[in-house]
Amino acid sequence: MAIFSRLMFELVDAAARKGLAGSSGETRRDKARATGIRGETYAYWYLRRHGYVFVARNYTAPGIKGEIDLVGYDGRVLAFVEVKTRSAADDSRAEAEEAVTADKRRILSRMARRFLAERRLAEADCRFDVLAIECREGRRPEVRLHKGAFNAGG
Repeated sequence: MAIFSRLMFELVDAAARKGLAGSSGETRRDKARATGIRGETYAYWYLRRHGYVFVARNYTAPGIKGEIDLVGYDGRVLAFVEVKTRSAADDSRAEAEEAVTADKRRILSRMARRFLAERRLAEADCRFDVLAIECREGRRPEVRLHKGAFNAGG
């Protein structure tokens, strides 16, 4: 499986050099959505290549606002991963990680508690990771993985 993950990541990485941003003909909202989807796909294969074993993607829970981008094991630890992707075309000069605000952390914590309860994993060793991707067309995306980026308290 490691060879497959490495091969898939190499293919995704090569495609990402053309840029992860949406096309110029899209509305700003559609472009941001396309960039996010491409970033999450890149993140999935990047983390698989680094040993994560995923159990859920785009997890949502009825009655709770938001979603958890990726949920997977990094060794024996269950990681809830928030992916933030920025392209050079983004107006924002802020680091991608800064988009994980206190409100977003509270939502992710609430959703993680629901995920753990649904699967009866109350005793699971878990953490919250943030994976930031900054991309410029023609260059390999810059990836910053912050393991244990914040605590469940928000």
